[in-house]
Amino acid sequence: MFRYSLTKLFYLVLSLWVLASVTFLLMKSIPGDPFMSEKAVPPEIRARLMAHYGLDKPLYEQYFVYLSNLAKGDLGISMKMQDREVGQTIRDAFPYSLKLGIVSIIVSVIVGIGLGMVAALRHRKLLDSASMVIAVLGVSVPSFVLASFFQYIFGVQLKWLHVVGLNGPLDYIMPTLALSALPIAFIARLTRSSMLEVLTADYIKTAKAKGLSSSAIIRRHVLRNGILPVVTYLGPLTANVVTGSFIIEQIFGIGGLGKIFVTSISNRDYSLIMGITLFYGLILMCARFITDIAYGLIDPRITLVSGKEKAV
Repeated sequence: MFRYSLTKLFYLVLSLWVLASVTFLLMKSIPGDPFMSEKAVPPEIRARLMAHYGLDKPLYEQYFVYLSNLAKGDLGISMKMQDREVGQTIRDAFPYSLKLGIVSIIVSVIVGIGLGMVAALRHRKLLDSASMVIAVLGVSVPSFVLASFFQYIFGVQLKWLHVVGLNGPLDYIMPTLALSALPIAFIARLTRSSMLEVLTADYIKTAKAKGLSSSAIIRRHVLRNGILPVVTYLGPLTANVVTGSFIIEQIFGIGGLGKIFVTSISNRDYSLIMGITLFYGLILMCARFITDIAYGLIDPRITLVSGKEKAV
């Protein structure tokens, strides 16, 4: 486990360096600069701004300064928010995105596994068909369409919930449902297919022959082995929730990191774009690492050898 963790840590640092380099080069390849706007900026003021942010230096020098600052944990200063550090902006906005993301992941896993279990245990019956219809709808309808639909029905027509903001627990309902629809559908279908396979396994027949009750078989054998693919999906699930929150935060007017990221792209705020991209990249890589560890803990037959999973 220790060797595996060190290997993963090395690849994580390497991946962050690649991500930082690619993001830096992409930002520099975009035509124009952060100080282009509808109102013309006098050449002397523009020159002073370029010098202040180091954009007048050669590209290779900007790159090494950027990497040097990253090594110190310095993500730079926003080019649109006066005297505002990128790190401070992330610290202020991320709690909103984090709360919404955690709630969405919990709802996705619980509801998705629940629907999948019901569908598997009631195979080819009404509950199975109903669960799969819900899953198909979750996959088919985009999150931004669901978000707008929820706003219109529950916010405008029925006036049960607030259309924008996160001012209380009830305000999490619509964003969470819109953000969780696709993961719920995917997890439900994944759990159903996995549990149907487990239910026909020989060791389940042996457990029934020994006289174990149905609830004990489901709890000890079916559920534990049936959710293994769901654990594998937790890494992509985190990515789905993180990237989906960009649109959802814009629609619901949530002042989270996703909304700031979209705004920074519109404003060509190079420092903020690169800082948030790296931050999200780190989150996704850590989620993947935790998923790999959890996979080995849930299934003792899986051992971690030289950064790879191996069945024993």
